[in-house]
Amino acid sequence: MRSSVSDGPASWYRASIAVELDPSLPLEGDTRADVCVIGGGVTGCSTALHLAERGYSVVLLEAGDIGHGASGRSGGQILPGLGTDITTVQQALGLSRAREVWEMSREAVRLTAELIERHAISCELAWGYLHAAVKPRHVKELEAFREQMSRDYGYEALAWLEGDALREHVVTDAYPAALHDREGGHLHPLNYTLGLARAAQRAGVRVHPHSAAREIRRGRPATVTTERGQVTADFVVLATNAYHGGLVPELSGRIMRAANYMIATAPLSEAQAAQVLPKNDALADANFVLDYYRLSADRRLIYGGEVSYDGREPPRLQARMDAKIARLFPVLKGVPIEYRWGGDVAITLNRAPDFGRLGDNLYYAQGYSGHGMAMAGLAGKLMADAIAGQSERFDVFAAMPHRQFPGGRALRKPLLVLATNFYKLRDRL
Repeated sequence: MRSSVSDGPASWYRASIAVELDPSLPLEGDTRADVCVIGGGVTGCSTALHLAERGYSVVLLEAGDIGHGASGRSGGQILPGLGTDITTVQQALGLSRAREVWEMSREAVRLTAELIERHAISCELAWGYLHAAVKPRHVKELEAFREQMSRDYGYEALAWLEGDALREHVVTDAYPAALHDREGGHLHPLNYTLGLARAAQRAGVRVHPHSAAREIRRGRPATVTTERGQVTADFVVLATNAYHGGLVPELSGRIMRAANYMIATAPLSEAQAAQVLPKNDALADANFVLDYYRLSADRRLIYGGEVSYDGREPPRLQARMDAKIARLFPVLKGVPIEYRWGGDVAITLNRAPDFGRLGDNLYYAQGYSGHGMAMAGLAGKLMADAIAGQSERFDVFAAMPHRQFPGGRALRKPLLVLATNFYKLRDRL
């Protein structure tokens, strides 16, 4: 995980932590648990919390600090839906199952809000989301999407905005139209993740940061080894997402790491904020390689975009991102950028999340494809339910077919870069 873009300051999220964990140390020696959870992001912390609430003994291992990965670096948008179009799910599973998936994605957003309230997590939760068209083609696509969601899924939370009605939500000439989703929202992702970890600790989970899993010896029980210890457990949950590290080789080719980049401005005045996002919505545009942004509680513009699949920072990244903000919001001319950082997400070939089990005691959830802030919390709950013997809802997601990225280890990334360049060119048309 890149801690910053170039050598700039660390992320604004790390500089604005408001949730303190109970003291925790790296794993030392051997220990026993019902479940070993590998990964301290939203997926892992949610799984551990829901298992502990069911009475299971749980050990959680995290290679770095809690929330080190995408869970603590993202745009913080919590949205219904998946990283892929619902039509992809419908084609794979049928309309009835796709409706179940859609309703569970809405449940994921509600679960996020419930966990925040129940565990008093200070994470700046706010409501309202805009999906913005950049060009006429997007306008037609968004209109068709709204009609489809109403007709086939009974979803009526989308409002069509254009002209003055749109400018009441985002003050720019960049978008001809947008869908406003009242069920979407945004939060401070790192504080939310830390809040889940704190709740898990208080439910009895033994949390061990800086305890990277080196090997999983499968069996019943299974053994997970770290540099200085090992956990023997009846079940193992792999919640590493982009940071799989080859722990389970048969899963490696099903996801690809992609770096996204973010900036945070200095705090805006009330007048400036009113000329950017006057109703405090989050926004993402409809491009394939999309840009997304929101305001923080202290009125910083938190802006993300750009992508890299090869581990290298894109050329002229800083200049391109700054230019995008200047075009969107000329009112922000002269406002300094105080933080720049990057982070990796995991994408699947079809952009749908990949849930499953290997054998009868190794569960995993990965590949949220940039849409995991809410869904990862539900993934944790569903894995906890499945371990407890209630796997029906987990199995709806596990039935989604997933393929390895083509090209093998040598050509996988070059082929993906070529495909992405095609879509980038299409975004410009």
